[in-house]
Amino acid sequence: MLQRIDYRKAAPDGFAAMRALESYVRRCGLPTRLIELVKTRASQINGCAHCLDMHSKDARAAGETEQRLYVLQAWREAPFYDERERAALEWTEAVTCIAEGVPDELYERVRRHFSEKELVDLTLALIAINGWNRLAVPFRAPVGDYQPGRS
Repeated sequence: MLQRIDYRKAAPDGFAAMRALESYVRRCGLPTRLIELVKTRASQINGCAHCLDMHSKDARAAGETEQRLYVLQAWREAPFYDERERAALEWTEAVTCIAEGVPDELYERVRRHFSEKELVDLTLALIAINGWNRLAVPFRAPVGDYQPGRS
């Protein structure tokens, strides 16, 4: 598919603001593998090929296994995600599909695994990836040429 708009060039100040949020997320202290896992899951939900390409590559570069990435969409049925990751993935789905709400029971389960700061940081990571997805999908960001470590 051909790119419709290069949003980086069309709105450089807006792009810089998104990059600033992304920079915070990378420095917040949450494990890189966890951040890449939730970014990949949110991008699956949103159908963002650009971000799936990017974050699956970044996840592998951070040490994530192929097996866990292959079955991420069915994480509930897979035995190789720990309880903290499961909580983060469930939170990811709720925040990404926000119109369905975030039940108190889910919040309580997630809080058992994340401090207040960590949960806010996890949510900021989800805000960032959902924002990137909402730029990449309608403007058809190119897919396939991303290389980890390259800005």
